Amino acid sequence: MLDRPSRKVLLFAPPYQGKVFGPPLGLLSLAASIREEGFTPVIVDGTTTPNFLDVISKEVADAFAFGISLLTGPMIRDAVAASHVVRKVRPELPIIYGGWHPTLLSAQTLHEGFVDIVVRHQGEKTLTEILKRQSAGAPLDLVAGCWFKRGGKIVANGDRPSSPLSSLPSPAYDLVDFESYARATGSRKLPYATSIGCPYACNYCTDMVFYNRRFNPQTVSGVVSEIVHLVKTYALDEIALVDSNFLVDTRRATALARGFIESGIHFHWTFQASTDLLCRLSDEDVALLAESGVNHIGFGTESASPEILRKMRKAHQKIEDMFEAARKCRDAGIRVTYNLIFGYPGEEDCHRRETLRVMGQIASEFENVTFSPNLFTPYPGIPIWPELREAGLREPQSLEEWASVGLGQAELPWLNERASSELARGMSYFMLANRLSKVIGRSHSIAGRKGMRLLQKPLHWRLKHHVFALPLELWVSMAQHWLVVRRSLLTGEPLGRQMKEAR
Repeated sequence: MLDRPSRKVLLFAPPYQGKVFGPPLGLLSLAASIREEGFTPVIVDGTTTPNFLDVISKEVADAFAFGISLLTGPMIRDAVAASHVVRKVRPELPIIYGGWHPTLLSAQTLHEGFVDIVVRHQGEKTLTEILKRQSAGAPLDLVAGCWFKRGGKIVANGDRPSSPLSSLPSPAYDLVDFESYARATGSRKLPYATSIGCPYACNYCTDMVFYNRRFNPQTVSGVVSEIVHLVKTYALDEIALVDSNFLVDTRRATALARGFIESGIHFHWTFQASTDLLCRLSDEDVALLAESGVNHIGFGTESASPEILRKMRKAHQKIEDMFEAARKCRDAGIRVTYNLIFGYPGEEDCHRRETLRVMGQIASEFENVTFSPNLFTPYPGIPIWPELREAGLREPQSLEEWASVGLGQAELPWLNERASSELARGMSYFMLANRLSKVIGRSHSIAGRKGMRLLQKPLHWRLKHHVFALPLELWVSMAQHWLVVRRSLLTGEPLGRQMKEAR
């Protein structure tokens, strides 16, 4: 390992699927901690740096260490590519992996020749200690939260207890080029964590494994003062909370809302939670959230089949709460998204029918609700893996094999061709209904909104009664897509803008 005068630490966030969400909050937090110890963090975000391999090749030339934080899925491919670049340019440089995937599969990650060290779980103090020891030429033995290779063999140190969020320095927001993210996202938005962890034990969720079901919140006063400062300093329009389950402490949630109102600073903020916790709030409490700037909440409803919810260890999720949460948010003027998981092991046609029926009913009653249907994704480390193996699912055996396990990309052996086809059709109706809901939300025409709602009625009826034969609505939607593309080819008008208008 190196003992170089340079204190530069290059941190890389590989690009991920989907639209740009915002700067990599985890790396910003790591950067703040190592900077306090005299190291110089440099962050390369692949989502806003198209030529990130070239940038890494240049930046790593005088670096002291190279670190990557990653999730399971396609972003692994770019992490591997970046590691090979670093090995070629600086073969002696220590390469450190951290984040969700390396934590859940530390040994498998270290089996790769280009990975030297894995930082497990909460990484701020662990990474700092690793860098300090390397700078002093000291071994990594007994560094809590760190696994590493020595002589080709893996040394597994014990895990480090989590630190209270309030004891860690604020993320290094000053390193963010907010203008580049504004150009990429179309708004001045920042992800922010007021807490980490969730006490529930849903057996499909990596969160319970990563955080061991411990809820670790920041103080109310600290959150309010920092968010108000960030909104003022960087002219932010929205704060997107990335808390696993923001409403675990409902009193804390309403206290934050009051703090934002009392600050006199106006901005939008969003969060995700479970409907049972939202239902613990009074209508007045939900109205308070809206008054403070909450304009959207994501709910992990997952299924409307009680049997499947029990299989998920999600018995706290009640069907009546789904309706009540929608009502409370509608009355407060808050939009909501119900996230759904289809193809869960043990799910049969009758369970999918029940979910589609209930969600179709919710959609017809509450205009503020949209849906995000997804196919079950078997992430590493989740408690249900023994059952998945018994059902015939092969677990990836290498870091690169896990790159194919992106959201909704897994091939599930318990879903036959007919079930897959019908599920795809149902999800298509969901997405079409969602698209109409978004159009209704953007429309300023009363007549236009009424017309769109009339178009939604047959969709909601189909979802409620599980009738997908003669998909006229889907054919019309596909024809509209074809006409937009054809018009673009004939006129030369940019396709992106036309597709946005068509949606």
